[in-house]
Amino acid sequence: WTVSEDGLTYTFSLRDDVVFSNGDPLSSEDVVFSINRLQNVLGNPSFLADTIAGVEAVDDLTVAFTLTEPRPDFLANLANTAFSISNAEVVRANGGTDAEDAAQTDTADGFLNSNSAGTGPYILESWTQQDETVLVRNENYWGDAPYFDRVIMVNIPEAATQQIALRSGDIDIALDLTAEQIAAFEADEAFSVFQGPGKDTHFLLMNQDPEIGGPMSNPLVQLAVRYALDYEGYLELWGGVTPGTNLTVGLVGAYGQDQAFTRDLDRARELMEEAGYPDGFDITLSYPDFTNEGVDMNINAQKIQADLAEIGINVSLQPGEVQVALETYRSGLDTFSYWFWGPDILDPLDVLSFLPEGKVGGERANWFDEDADPEIIELRELATVESDLETRLELFAQIQDYLQQNGPWAPFILPPTKKAFGADIQGFLWHPQWQLDVALLSRAE
Repeated sequence: WTVSEDGLTYTFSLRDDVVFSNGDPLSSEDVVFSINRLQNVLGNPSFLADTIAGVEAVDDLTVAFTLTEPRPDFLANLANTAFSISNAEVVRANGGTDAEDAAQTDTADGFLNSNSAGTGPYILESWTQQDETVLVRNENYWGDAPYFDRVIMVNIPEAATQQIALRSGDIDIALDLTAEQIAAFEADEAFSVFQGPGKDTHFLLMNQDPEIGGPMSNPLVQLAVRYALDYEGYLELWGGVTPGTNLTVGLVGAYGQDQAFTRDLDRARELMEEAGYPDGFDITLSYPDFTNEGVDMNINAQKIQADLAEIGINVSLQPGEVQVALETYRSGLDTFSYWFWGPDILDPLDVLSFLPEGKVGGERANWFDEDADPEIIELRELATVESDLETRLELFAQIQDYLQQNGPWAPFILPPTKKAFGADIQGFLWHPQWQLDVALLSRAE
């Protein structure tokens, strides 16, 4: 690829040997269709393409992206799976469109939920929501054929059930195990274990809209909550690191354990009194009834409840079914909630989602420019376009310093990644963006 001098145009040369799962050759027109459809269907990941002003098929194997402004994270952005290229002819034939009114007129979801229209080594045979996904080898794949002819992904919510299934041979890989379970597998030569840095930051959201957030929208209360959390206690429960902010630890410039917030109950109580709540208040914490990476969110919710009780905030717990809870969260209607976030892009600009007008900051916490501090708005605008590394590091340091003292977030733990699999499984490689590439897996013979 090449980049124009002004940083606004990226021109890509496509491979000439790539074909879709039905054998059709991939062309620049498919790229144009896929990007336009991503932008216009207005789905959850559409915001990732907001800075693309236009995409043009220069010729059959050349495509040019024009940006609204220079974006140092653009290439990292393209690695997100939302930018996968689909067969324009097939998707159109099954109700898809890339037109500006795609949000109202595109009807391809039903087809794509049960069929493949991509170029990968596997194709979708079947998908049952929250139950099972079955992939089969793509016989038209243009690269090296994967080892397994079929991959079955089974949703097993309980870590204990995953442990039993792995030991009995019902499954080959378990992705959601506790630290104790991982230790047991590590001591058993019949299994292999992968442990590494995690990617999901667990955090509290306090709605900025006073009509929704009530006392949780008060900046002094928000800071009191950050001071009240027992960060060491969450480390003892799960391991990992205490994140400095919602900028994911491991990304360039992110504050790690050495720059993280520390508990100070006296300061938290002072802030509560200053905010006008010397005797505290009652509040409900909503969260999904879910286990992620071996972390039971119910256990964390109970600890949050105990932590905040020490400064007079009496928390009632409201666990919910994941999809129902997500709908309320994404609609910006959570008063006080507990969630986790994995980066959409492996660049520090991912933290923009947590700033005013961001994907999480604006849509989910109602933090908008009209009510935001001009300081953080200016830092956001500067960081968005800056490409010099040293200047970027300074800007993101200032953003993180600001977020530690201000804003509707209280990040408290980033657990490690822990996986176990049969010792005969080879090629296991965990990636923070697309997680597990099943095409790399094989079995020792």
